Amino acid sequence: MQDSHSTSTLNKFRKAVQAGEFLVTAEVAPPKGGDITHTIEMAATLKGRVHAVNITDGSRAVLGMSPLAASVILLQHGIEPICQFACRDRNRIGLQADLMGAHALGIRNILALTGDPVKAGDHPDAKAVFDLESIRLLQLIRNMNQGVDFNHKTLNDGALDLFAGAAVDPQSKSWSGLQSRFEKKIEAGAQFFQSQLITDFEKLEKFMDQIASRYNKPILAGIFLLKSAKNAQFINRMVPGVNIPAHIIERLAKAKHPLQEGMKIAAEQVQMARRLCQGVHIMAVKKEEAIAPILDLAGVEKVS
Repeated sequence: MQDSHSTSTLNKFRKAVQAGEFLVTAEVAPPKGGDITHTIEMAATLKGRVHAVNITDGSRAVLGMSPLAASVILLQHGIEPICQFACRDRNRIGLQADLMGAHALGIRNILALTGDPVKAGDHPDAKAVFDLESIRLLQLIRNMNQGVDFNHKTLNDGALDLFAGAAVDPQSKSWSGLQSRFEKKIEAGAQFFQSQLITDFEKLEKFMDQIASRYNKPILAGIFLLKSAKNAQFINRMVPGVNIPAHIIERLAKAKHPLQEGMKIAAEQVQMARRLCQGVHIMAVKKEEAIAPILDLAGVEKVS
């Protein structure tokens, strides 16, 4: 049973999207193990500051608790989750089963992802599934919202009511590929987009002007907290398609307090994103407690 506290938080994110508010989401990783205390504590620091908290699904193919389980626990603590669903680990039967379960447990926001390749993670010999990819997963969610399964057979026990979003990479090297996949995701039913981490705001502006502006769907720019010059160099090496500029690395290297400098940089990026798109998605790996102070520095008001 959901308590009244959790029920009252449902659809805050969807309502904010529909109202055209400036959207703020943030990412929290589920635990590796059975104790979710730390995840709850980190998510609690975001109460009143974000519209919803993303729970990752094996990000970088690294093992973590089921995002569905972690999302339900956050909901019980009055924190609205966006539950990530990756196609890497489940076939279409497993995906549909978990989507039905998510709906029944009160989860409404889903981020549909293809998923990082298993070779990138901590179980490189695991068998990848990839029965579907993100566009077909979005189509599947749309079908289930309309009361039918993957095979267009009726869901005898009722349609779902899921608010589906997708990822986008405005810094993609292939402009035509970026446009094509973005439009296909819109056609498949994506209601919002969270971007990969943004370092080139000129590219974000070009994407907003030339592609996204034709569709009335919110784009949340990915803002990543860089903790030090070494951390930035690691991201450049390990995360495909990311190029943190030399001037930012130099700024972190010269800083007396690199973490505080990283927070200032993130706050400046939030302000830049605010001029270009409808929201930000903040990633502060293992430093989630820094997200509220970053929003303060950026002058972002509390979420009602």
